[in-house]
Amino acid sequence: MLYSVPYEYIKKKVDVRVTEHTIEIFYNHSRVASHRRLTGRPGQYSTITEHMPQDHQRYLEWNGDRFRKWAERIGINTYSVVNAILTSKPVEQQTYRSCMGLLKLAEKYSDSRLEAACKKALSFTASPSYKSISNILATGADQTEPSENGSGTTKLKAKGITRGADCYRR
Repeated sequence: MLYSVPYEYIKKKVDVRVTEHTIEIFYNHSRVASHRRLTGRPGQYSTITEHMPQDHQRYLEWNGDRFRKWAERIGINTYSVVNAILTSKPVEQQTYRSCMGLLKLAEKYSDSRLEAACKKALSFTASPSYKSISNILATGADQTEPSENGSGTTKLKAKGITRGADCYRR
């Protein structure tokens, strides 16, 4: 179980008092936080909003549905990527920065390029990341020309030296 303390106490040594129903956190013998003790499944969080820095508190305005609706306005592939990111961690709030960063890429590149990059990333994996989409956009891989065979992608030319059977005969 994970319990919050005011952000000013990050990396400070604190004392913890655990009772049957309460978790109390002390710094220099002064109580800085108190939480009702969590029971049940491991990995649960108890976070008090005031313990978070101001810039983190603004993320509380966001939720998964809001990101999904924003992504859906861009396109179905962007929606699929955002949905995959939102479900990639046990606590949805941990994915909000990635979702925000991904959707802000549309401001830098365009909605259509972001949608194309998401489509390309989804062709490689069911769970693409912000970084993979960002790399596709930065390299222009989302703008590849369709090939004559109609597959929608251009095949890359092989590089390097290819040796034939004659090379290995003695």
